[in-house]
Amino acid sequence: MEGRALFGAIEAGGTKFVCGIGDDRGRIVDQITIPTTVPEETLGRVAEYFQDKAIRALGLGCFGPLDLDPASPTYGFLTSTPKLAWRGFNILANLRRRLAVPIAIDTDVNAAILAEHRWGAAQGLHTALYLTVGTGIGGGILVEGQILHGMMHPEAGHVIVRRAAGDNFPGVCPAHGDCLEGMASGPAIEKRWGSKGRDLPLDHPAWDLEAGYLAQGLVTYICVLSPQRILLGGGVMQQADLFPRIRQKVREMLNGYIQRPEIVANIDEYIVPPGLGTKSGLCGGLALAMKATEARKEG
Repeated sequence: MEGRALFGAIEAGGTKFVCGIGDDRGRIVDQITIPTTVPEETLGRVAEYFQDKAIRALGLGCFGPLDLDPASPTYGFLTSTPKLAWRGFNILANLRRRLAVPIAIDTDVNAAILAEHRWGAAQGLHTALYLTVGTGIGGGILVEGQILHGMMHPEAGHVIVRRAAGDNFPGVCPAHGDCLEGMASGPAIEKRWGSKGRDLPLDHPAWDLEAGYLAQGLVTYICVLSPQRILLGGGVMQQADLFPRIRQKVREMLNGYIQRPEIVANIDEYIVPPGLGTKSGLCGGLALAMKATEARKEG
């Protein structure tokens, strides 16, 4: 590690900010966790952590929605986030005011797929999807080696899903009710069953229902994006039994329409956990920071 340039990383979530430093090989050498409270308090503690760190640049993978259009007057702002204290807050400018280093920003899931492409389960691929299933559901999408941006960033958790037969649960999404996030996020599991997912046994009916909704989302992404691999992370996916259930249901829902070996013969290698485990988001911050310095050199 001695002599290697260090980069700063932030995985900014609705409940916690994970901050760390690491190198250009994706190795995290130090990190801390800061509870997400109000912006000034949270970012004050973040800045305090990085103040004495000799980092070359900082990458921020942040919860959203975010304005990521550099030409927009609200570039770097959180927009319609359900966390009201953060709505309309310019998180990028606030950090730039506090820390005198180049700072790059993207969504937490876009940062995660960038890290997985550099060091994890998406290495060597040009098109891939990282989906996190936890407090919310979000997707980071890599297309032709580049993170996908368009009108804004993808909001993969808010695709509309068909209700399972007999399911009258209203959903927890404040905007849409029964979108994928509303029906299959961690809070949806807890509200539906009265218990957190980690406390439900393997044979609980929650998991078959959960797998069905997540498989619906994946079938949509497969048909629209045609990713070479799908990575599923987040707290809910720590229930490892979900993977075989989801793979089976994806095959059933596709119903033979896509005749590719990735689906027909090798689906266990197609729908997989992140190669970086729980470090995808934080390593994504490193990858963003590196991208910022690379862009400066090219400029």
